[in-house]
Amino acid sequence: MNIAIFASGRGSNIQAILGAIDTGLLPARITVLISNKSDAGALDIARVRKIQTSHLSQKMFPSEEAFVEAMLNVLAQQKADLLVLAGYLKKIPLQVIRRYRNRIVNIHPALLPLFGGPGMYGHFVHEAVIASGVKVSGATVHLVDEEYDRGPIVMQKTVEIIQEDTPELLAAKVLKIEHEIFPVALKAFAEGKIIIEGRKVWIMS
Repeated sequence: MNIAIFASGRGSNIQAILGAIDTGLLPARITVLISNKSDAGALDIARVRKIQTSHLSQKMFPSEEAFVEAMLNVLAQQKADLLVLAGYLKKIPLQVIRRYRNRIVNIHPALLPLFGGPGMYGHFVHEAVIASGVKVSGATVHLVDEEYDRGPIVMQKTVEIIQEDTPELLAAKVLKIEHEIFPVALKAFAEGKIIIEGRKVWIMS
């Protein structure tokens, strides 16, 4: 399976995915890393590993149509089977979602459908979780559709919130969970074990 990764940040989830590939857990290869930020740490990770990189920002193009065409061209050239959003802070264009329907996955640092949607990323998520008073948080792998964080859920794992937790401490605990479940979810896609029925996702054993 050829994976195209989209990232905007330092790329810790990419390291976890690469680790799973290196150990043989994940039968896939990353063919391209796309970032909207030219200085994203994820790009440096990809370059060290000799992975093709592409800096694509809508600001670089005269129109949204031209931007989308460029993105689709990169994905086609790299023969992407699955698009993996690993800390990508931009909404995927509708034309790309429609072309890769049920083949785009994201990891979110909370238990969706709670604490998702526009503006719910990074520390904003963990601040909202702590402020709400809930006792459990976690991470969610889900399919990407036309709405932020509303696609069918593929996999979740929880972490306990204790009284001493700050948003920063919670973020560290959730990130560890992300690194555990994201490669496992991608492995299910690579092995053809994902069954999608409407808004339900099943993983065959």
